[in-house]
Amino acid sequence: MKKKIVIGAVILGVALAGLGLARWTVLGRETQFVVGGALVDVGYRLQDRLERYDFANSHDITPEQVWEEIQEQNRLSSGMRTRFPRTARHPLVALVVCMDARTDTNELVGDTRRYYYVIRTAGSVMSEREHEMLELAVANGVKLILLTTHSDCAAERAAATPELRGQFPALALAVDNREAAVEGFLARPKIADAVANGRLAVKRVNISTLTDRMADTKTE
Repeated sequence: MKKKIVIGAVILGVALAGLGLARWTVLGRETQFVVGGALVDVGYRLQDRLERYDFANSHDITPEQVWEEIQEQNRLSSGMRTRFPRTARHPLVALVVCMDARTDTNELVGDTRRYYYVIRTAGSVMSEREHEMLELAVANGVKLILLTTHSDCAAERAAATPELRGQFPALALAVDNREAAVEGFLARPKIADAVANGRLAVKRVNISTLTDRMADTKTE
């Protein structure tokens, strides 16, 4: 009996030590982050091999069938979220990202926690509306803004191709004016003041579409 008590005490001690290591040490927290990210990657890999969008049909599917499938996917996904609720966090980062589906913001930073606002537009272009959204985000505590572009961008290609410019004139003009829009955003008094006083950093990065690797192109 005494031997069993000793073994039980040792197991409990090891478990408590492991819990303390996981919760209250840098190494433990980093390990949880890496393991959690690896599990997410496993999930991505499992789904990535499923080529058909609608599993019930082997033929070309209609828009209504796509709608039915997305409702079913939402039912399954939201059911899991109900069983395993996530922690609400206040975003510290705002990402301006192209709408290109190849850029996955979770993969971009390897982080599924809710520390991020995400604004997606074609070509990562910004209008006055996006400027105000980012200014509101900064007022609500955002400390870093990432203004991104990416390789092999369809919006940039449309702006650079005469035939496509004729088909998508508004998009092409927006890409033409992207840099001016960025300069206009940085000149907004509240944004400029936040940067000058060290409360905000604005980074310009280009993303490799193939690898999700970010390259810093300019820092404000």
